[in-house]
Amino acid sequence: MTRQALHTDRNLALDLIRVTEAAAIACSAWMGRGKKNEADGAAVEAMRRAFDTVPIDGTVVIGEGEMDEAPMLFIGEKVGAGGPAMDIAVDPLEGTNIVAKGAANAIAVVALAEAGNFLHAPDIYMEKIAVGGGLPEGVVDLDAPVAENLRNLARAKQCAIADLVVCILERDRHAELIARCREAGARITLIGDGDVAGVIATTQPESGVDIYMGTGGAPEGVIAAAALRCVGGQMQGRLLYETEAQKARTLAMGVTDPNHKFSAVEMARGDVLFAATGVTSGPMLRGVRRSGTHAVTHSVVMRSKSGTVRYVEAHHNFSTKTWAGN
Repeated sequence: MTRQALHTDRNLALDLIRVTEAAAIACSAWMGRGKKNEADGAAVEAMRRAFDTVPIDGTVVIGEGEMDEAPMLFIGEKVGAGGPAMDIAVDPLEGTNIVAKGAANAIAVVALAEAGNFLHAPDIYMEKIAVGGGLPEGVVDLDAPVAENLRNLARAKQCAIADLVVCILERDRHAELIARCREAGARITLIGDGDVAGVIATTQPESGVDIYMGTGGAPEGVIAAAALRCVGGQMQGRLLYETEAQKARTLAMGVTDPNHKFSAVEMARGDVLFAATGVTSGPMLRGVRRSGTHAVTHSVVMRSKSGTVRYVEAHHNFSTKTWAGN
């Protein structure tokens, strides 16, 4: 990274938080109203507008869809007010169903790296395994049996397998994985949505989650890898294909080995910035609190180079017209 880019990157932390704050505030108006598309659309448009003030020449490489699916922040979209060339990974609302139901742990997320440093992952499934920081390298492996991974993790954490908690998306496709975890003696927390937050939970002692396993979205895998890079966590992911067209799409995006087992470093290389703002409360972040023309947000920003993790509580005041427009 150049001297100028490094200086700019250091100053981007608050800019990124403003981007996620804008998305979180906008979609929080739809919390519990049963309208996930409206919530997502509000987050997307607010995030897009907020990016107009960020001093970067950004390209969305992990987004919500293709160009013809606008108003999503689509893959290939240019964002920013001009500056260093950067890769952008976004999920303006991670947990659309969560917000629609008024449930816990929805977040607005942005990750940033120098151009070319994020894996260009298509919107397909990815098999994932992840643990938090402070553990021996290679303590778990995507290709190892479930019981072996749990034994190795318990040994590294100096606890019994029965003390471990595995986070898994509640999907029919995970029935066998869930059964194997239970057979090994581990406890399980099932989440309905939000596997970025699920992966990040492995880094939060207060979450009670020790390991994340299962299949989720590949774009979310890259965003989660960016967060883990900042705190020393470990993650492996492998792209999964339901059709030959998906495999061809992956190769066209620059992946040379469609069956490669990616590490977190391979998914998010170089100096990475990660920012998230809570929409609804969870183990990592408190949700948006709204009152009249006032809102309070709770955000986190992380940087891989320094390992710094900053939490920011912000108080926002709006005119009645602006607030009602959410």
